[in-house]
Amino acid sequence: MHDAHSQLGPDASGREGSLVVVATPLGNLGDLSSRALAVLAEADVVFCEDTRRSRTLFAAHGLHPRARLRSLHQHNEAAQCEEVVARVRAGQTIALVSDAGTPGISDPGERVVAAVAAAGLRVSTAPGPSAVVAALSISGLASERFVMEGFVPRRASERVARLEEWDRETRTVVFYESPVRLVATLEQMARRWPDRALCVVRELTKVHEEVLRGTLTEVLASLADREVIGEVVVVMAGATAAPAIDEDEVRAAVRELIDAGTSVRDAVSSVAARLGVAHRQVYRLALERRAGEW
Repeated sequence: MHDAHSQLGPDASGREGSLVVVATPLGNLGDLSSRALAVLAEADVVFCEDTRRSRTLFAAHGLHPRARLRSLHQHNEAAQCEEVVARVRAGQTIALVSDAGTPGISDPGERVVAAVAAAGLRVSTAPGPSAVVAALSISGLASERFVMEGFVPRRASERVARLEEWDRETRTVVFYESPVRLVATLEQMARRWPDRALCVVRELTKVHEEVLRGTLTEVLASLADREVIGEVVVVMAGATAAPAIDEDEVRAAVRELIDAGTSVRDAVSSVAARLGVAHRQVYRLALERRAGEW
């Protein structure tokens, strides 16, 4: 049985098209790889998040964009998918770039890649700079297991929900934040985890690159009374895994209080505080008792 890609095969001319996701410099133009440069030079069309930024990149490397640059950003990406698929199917090599870093990672590109792949056509990459990996690599925090959270939600209720998820997230957390909202976000985080290790990386690979490391409280203090500008990536240590609880001990403590006439609510609060167990875990066991399960 042949896969979808082999069934489609090359176009009538025998040329097989492809979409190449090209990583571009975060700031230092010298970080463009020689392979990425070759792809941009040879591609039939280059779809760009911002054609003005891409023209600057092309000029810095002596490339001549001619009429090959096309716009593909967050507002028109869905509409452009059909054209990209058609071009690849027709045998063209299409390069996809964002303003900086790797397309599709909190930048336009995810939908186009999915559309081309779903059509059974070739998707490749000229890998390179990524703000996520770059910040993580210099953070000094655990990097074997991490989670990328994109931009922190702006809506208050969604933001609180995200922070509640991070209460239990044991992997290193990487996220983006607007410089104008950074301090407010860190203040909200510091109220929950004042001693959690943190690294704020600003203006990666640029002239004014800055790396701040410390606890949330310490980093927040270093940002007080100053204007934050530029692109920001935040790397935060994961939560310490909660030790396994002795459910039999918790049940016995809850049973003793309830049998003595203590309300379920007060018994749960008392046991949670005395044994250092999460309130929700004690409450779950107390509900099981009420249901007659023990």
